[in-house]
Amino acid sequence: MFGKPSAANAPAAPVLKTITVNVSVERAFHVFTAGFDSWWPRSHNISQLPMEKALMEGFVGGRCYQRAADGSECDWARVMVWEPPHRFVLAWQLNADWQFDPDMAKASEVEVRFTPEPGGGTRVDLEHRHFERHGARGIDIRTGVDSPGGWGSLLGMFRDVAEQSEK
Repeated sequence: MFGKPSAANAPAAPVLKTITVNVSVERAFHVFTAGFDSWWPRSHNISQLPMEKALMEGFVGGRCYQRAADGSECDWARVMVWEPPHRFVLAWQLNADWQFDPDMAKASEVEVRFTPEPGGGTRVDLEHRHFERHGARGIDIRTGVDSPGGWGSLLGMFRDVAEQSEK
């Protein structure tokens, strides 16, 4: 019907993940962002070549990208909001084939919030939303990031590194 969204472009539910890390908010934010390469798995590589480094630039407009051993780079996100040490938002620019799409109108969003917990720990809340912006295959992206190898396990890897670095 006219004026009603079709099922293909209807908003998909966001992927919500939460983890508690036994480090300060400042430390958690630092390890997640500046220390991105210390916990991002090499298996999550969009390049044709082995990943040498995973990087997140700490400013609005900054890139999230991977650098291969030959120096080539593959972007996968842009920083939209940068509020250290409490929050950042990324424009997720990977399509359903896990390839970079520079069209920001087709990007979903990943927001990560860092909230102090009693006793000195930090609650980390991740929300990946607006999958409908990717078009008909946005649900495939949602399924991928909510799968066993998706955001939940990535947050576990982040926690392990953040807590290890405190010891």
